[in-house]
Amino acid sequence: GGVTTGLIEMGQQVRWRARHFGVRQTLTVRITAMERPYFFEDKMVHGMFYSMEHQHFFEEVEHGKIIMRDIFNFEAPFGVLGKFAESLFLTRYMRKFIEERNQVIKEVAESGRYVDYIPE
Repeated sequence: GGVTTGLIEMGQQVRWRARHFGVRQTLTVRITAMERPYFFEDKMVHGMFYSMEHQHFFEEVEHGKIIMRDIFNFEAPFGVLGKFAESLFLTRYMRKFIEERNQVIKEVAESGRYVDYIPE
């Protein structure tokens, strides 16, 4: 739902489904801040977390080489039980998930296949 192709803009939303811990989940985020091409932020408007915000920073470190840095903050639902899950396994799981997703983004960007996702 929301934006499905091309570049997302300020205020737009995107929704996707994923399976985590054997449960199919839907997450909707809205772009809440953007300073193209250096930064954008998305915040959850619907989904599994009590709250979630994700900041993406892009910095050119030398001609043509870009570093992407993510800051991902979330709070699990279910109060004290959610805090316990965060410390026991959820924070580690989400870090690995973001790192794997970023590796795919890196491979697509460096291979030139990113043009397949941006309409002419």
